[in-house]
Amino acid sequence: MSTVGPNPAVADGGGPPRNQPGPGPSPWDDAVLAAVLMTVDPVGTGGVSLRALPGPVRDQWLSIMRDLQPAGTPQRRVPLHVSDGRLLGGLDLAATLNAGRPVAERGLLVEADGGIIELAMAERIAAGTAARLTMAFDSGEVVLERDGLAMRTPSRFALVALDEGVGEDEGLLNALLDRLAFHLELTPIRYDTAIACDYAVEDILAARERLSAVTVTDKQVEALCGIALALGIPSLRASIFACRAACAHAALEGRTEVTDEDLSVAGRLVLAPRATQLPPMEPPPDAEPPPPEPEQPDQEQNQPEAEQQEPKELEDKVLEATKAAIPAGLLAQLQMGKLRRSRARATGKAGAVQNAPTRGRPAGVLRGEPRAGLRLNVVETLRAAAPWQRLRREERARVGGQVSTRIEVRQDDFRITRFKHKSQTTTIFVVDASGSSALHRLAEAKGAVELLLADCYVRRDQVALVAFRGQGAEVLLPPTRSLVRAKRSLAGLPGGGGTPLASGIDLGMILADSIKRRGGTPVLILMTDGRANVARDGTGGRTRANEEALAAARVVRSLEITALVIDTSPRPQPQGRELAKEMAAVYLPLPHADANSLTQAVRMTAN
Repeated sequence: MSTVGPNPAVADGGGPPRNQPGPGPSPWDDAVLAAVLMTVDPVGTGGVSLRALPGPVRDQWLSIMRDLQPAGTPQRRVPLHVSDGRLLGGLDLAATLNAGRPVAERGLLVEADGGIIELAMAERIAAGTAARLTMAFDSGEVVLERDGLAMRTPSRFALVALDEGVGEDEGLLNALLDRLAFHLELTPIRYDTAIACDYAVEDILAARERLSAVTVTDKQVEALCGIALALGIPSLRASIFACRAACAHAALEGRTEVTDEDLSVAGRLVLAPRATQLPPMEPPPDAEPPPPEPEQPDQEQNQPEAEQQEPKELEDKVLEATKAAIPAGLLAQLQMGKLRRSRARATGKAGAVQNAPTRGRPAGVLRGEPRAGLRLNVVETLRAAAPWQRLRREERARVGGQVSTRIEVRQDDFRITRFKHKSQTTTIFVVDASGSSALHRLAEAKGAVELLLADCYVRRDQVALVAFRGQGAEVLLPPTRSLVRAKRSLAGLPGGGGTPLASGIDLGMILADSIKRRGGTPVLILMTDGRANVARDGTGGRTRANEEALAAARVVRSLEITALVIDTSPRPQPQGRELAKEMAAVYLPLPHADANSLTQAVRMTAN
């Protein structure tokens, strides 16, 4: 295993030595230091969430991290669509068939025991894979009970999650993110600043020997917990990781006791990236002090004042270093009351995930016969039959007197491949074409439909349009991806007349239900002011028309159709909000909407 070369800035005297204070570490220095601390205590720190697109900066960081590992350290890479058998282990089919008895093979998690696992495209892993990883994290072992096997194997590792998400709505699952001590963002780092590391493998080995002897005081732990509380970090794992990182840094620097410098490093690398709020501001000196609280007997009153102030001073000192590590842009967002990116799971193109018998992405196997076009999974069928070969050979020899080495497969062994695929999404616009402002609403709907159709060839979804006015509703545009057809259908729609809201909801609901029955995913977008004045039979009357509209909205809710109610009235009225509530839809008041704002609202609802 090659060692990491020295930092040129340090070797040439162009910067401060690593043990002496300098002008402050750069983001790249912190990223490299996180890799070093993870290597010193891989199990205690959990690992690193590395958010960056593939490129020279990420490759440089991964190269440094790999070179820091001592000789013989297992390093495994887990692909995106890894199977459970390869991840956890299972039946070794070839060895089982040769031996005539179940023979287990080790999975990637067991092979990486005591080492590093690199999780490729971690922002897109399946929830089941994430659950198996977190189970191994929490228990430190892999529990295998499948294919006639029952075994427990140690599995303690550090995880490097390669997060290639783009945008604020795509990122690592919180269940995994919470179990990784270091959250790194390499995107802003330039390649010419990504220099080598000044630590070598010998430093790692020496730090690991000292790590067990490093001590941290209760006051220091209390200070880290107070900082996490001040930054709005809800998970207790963050404080635990900060303590482990501080101990690892102390061991790396040759100390057996954690110092303020180690706490500052832990706050900067572990707590700062998790911050969701700014610490409370101290009152100005000229502000009036709050009224004194009534005195209560407490053991702390018997302690010296210096001992009571010491943890607070330590916490303030480390907190200042932690706040300095929060990016300026993030500070501005927190001051405006916004959270950091939610790291919600990206769904890709819209559409519900559905089971399919013959097409889509493989999603496991099930017992069954290959009928009606179903596909027989030969490998899994042999895997199900393998443990029983010895018994079947003995039974064949006992009953028929025949001795054969052929593999006997029975009907109960048949395994069928199960598939999943995303269904096609159809966005149904139900537009109120009544009243004097109908032309404006139709122009907005037309613009939104045209913008959505521009993405249809990429997203593979469809758009439909239902208009209601006068005494009824009509399907103006059946589900289509044709932009030319949409423009022709929208061009000649007149406006005016009454508001048969119930008829419009009914027709949109019927169209959505038919799409859902065919395996599609409908999204219903209702654009109206909510003031119905025409009943289903074409007669006037606001009270009856409003009651029928609310009843139609309840039917949409019972069918579990995703819906969005856009209130287009000049001033939002209670009718629109009540309609959305009965429909279990998202309510969006847009009195001055345009095509772009409508398109963004529809995309947010569909995804």
